[in-house]
Amino acid sequence: MARVSQEHLDARRRQILDGAARLFARNGFHATSMQDVLKEVDLSAGAVYRYYSGKDELIAAIVNEVLGEIRAAFADVTRQSPPPPPDLLVGLVLGRTLRVWSSLDVEGEPLFPRLMMQVWAETVRNEELALVLRDVFTELRENWVAAVEAYQEAGMMGAEIPAEHVARTMIATVQGFVAQQALFGAAPVEVLQNGLRGLMSMPAPRPES
Repeated sequence: MARVSQEHLDARRRQILDGAARLFARNGFHATSMQDVLKEVDLSAGAVYRYYSGKDELIAAIVNEVLGEIRAAFADVTRQSPPPPPDLLVGLVLGRTLRVWSSLDVEGEPLFPRLMMQVWAETVRNEELALVLRDVFTELRENWVAAVEAYQEAGMMGAEIPAEHVARTMIATVQGFVAQQALFGAAPVEVLQNGLRGLMSMPAPRPES
């Protein structure tokens, strides 16, 4: 019996993940069945279950892939010291992340924001997924804290504001921008970058006399 090449196995796994991601982004996790996935990817049950035992494993695989891309993107752009300014750093990380499944847009809209909305909602009922996201949030917060401290040491940012507060705000800004794209339609990353640049240009408030 001929052996199946690794390239074939990887391509088949990619086919299944891409199809499941499209369905999850379009219909949500709970409204998508494994039968829907089989139909979407045009494969038999045996072919799909060879790679994934069920919907929960598919969800976990997709989430881990997205989060892995976010980790890698952040690690790449923070290697220099100090890192790029916040507006550039956010643009580089978010732009790379949005391209993860850029070829799989749903109804003309980017897949990633809609998929992330489903993931965030799923954490309410899925404790395992919630733990994964908490770990990733902790890691990203620590990375952002390190970046902010580097800005402060380089004189690029005032040291009077706790780095932890800035880190949480930057993460919330990105999360909010992703939610806007999912709810109200796509917008280029430059919109977020320009907004951050505008906020960063505001002078510090004058002390009350």
